[in-house]
Order: sequence, then C-alpha cells, then structure tokens
Amino acid sequence: MQAILKLDLAGQPRGWLSLHEAISAYARGDVVYGIGDVLPPVFGGVQRLSGKRSRIDLQPIVALQGRIVQSFTPPLCNRTLFRRDDHRCLYCGTQHGRSELTRDHVMPVSRGGNDRWENVVAACKRCNWQKDNLTPEEAGMPLLAVPFRPNTYEWHYLAKDRVLADQMDYLSKQFRAHRDWAN
Repeated sequence: MQAILKLDLAGQPRGWLSLHEAISAYARGDVVYGIGDVLPPVFGGVQRLSGKRSRIDLQPIVALQGRIVQSFTPPLCNRTLFRRDDHRCLYCGTQHGRSELTRDHVMPVSRGGNDRWENVVAACKRCNWQKDNLTPEEAGMPLLAVPFRPNTYEWHYLAKDRVLADQMDYLSKQFRAHRDWAN
C-alpha cells in the first residue's frame, strides 16, 4: 500500500500517512495543499439519494493543518542506520543483508560514547567482534565514511522502503550532499 508524505504548513516533512489516513484527512478538510501528480482516484460508496459515487483524488505529498514544529530529532534505529550506511560495513566496505549487520559505537559506550547518529555505524558481525571495545584508531580499522545525523528530509527518505518519484524529488532537494543511497 502506498504511503503519502505528510508535511506541516511550512513544508517540513512530519511523517508518512497510510492511504486510509490520507483519505480521512482529505475528507475532514485537513489537507491545506498537495504536491505532485495526482494518484489514481479512490472510489467510495454510492449515495442513496443522488446515485453519485464518492471519489477522492490524492496527491503523493500533502500539507495538513496544525502547528509548525521547529525542531526534529531523527530517531535512531538499526533499520534507518543500515540504510544510511547503504547496508555496508563501514570498516571492511562489504555490503551485507540486514541480519549480518550490527550497530557499532565508534567510541564505545563503556568508554563514554553515546548512542547517537554521529557515533554509530553499520558494521558486519566479524568487524564488530574484531574492533571489540576499542576506537577505530586503536583497532587499526579506519572508518570508510564519517557517521552523520540525517536531516529531516534524509531521515524521512531512509524511514520508507518505497518512495514515489514526486516524493523523492521533494525530499532530495534538501539533502545535505549527494548520497549514493538516494539514487
């Protein structure tokens, strides 16, 4: 089922709506504006008196009424972390399936490191075991890329498996740099 990108009134991504949630938002009149090519129409029931069938035309990106939130802290989970790192171990460079990757703390938690975007990378089980409780420098295992916290646009892309072309175009314009995983 296709997801609809939800924006606040300022155009900041605020989540993904299911098709059912988007239809409800349109029906309630909560959609202020939409962006992108109209998706195939969604038909409802037939009104008994007029015989007319209800129809809602959805767009892939919608801005809903409500307050504008100034800050967004992207939640850290392995799924989005592994997508950020292109399912690649940032020590050996090999791409792996999700089940073969682990979250590695560049500065180990036991040595004062935090569980935050800027301190974690995807690592294969072998490299994570080899690095153990050391920093990359101490282990002689330099990082292939610098870990970073994705902005709200990048995170919303990473959080979804299927992103429509209009949604990708909207989100990628605000990516901080060219991302290989965004191709």
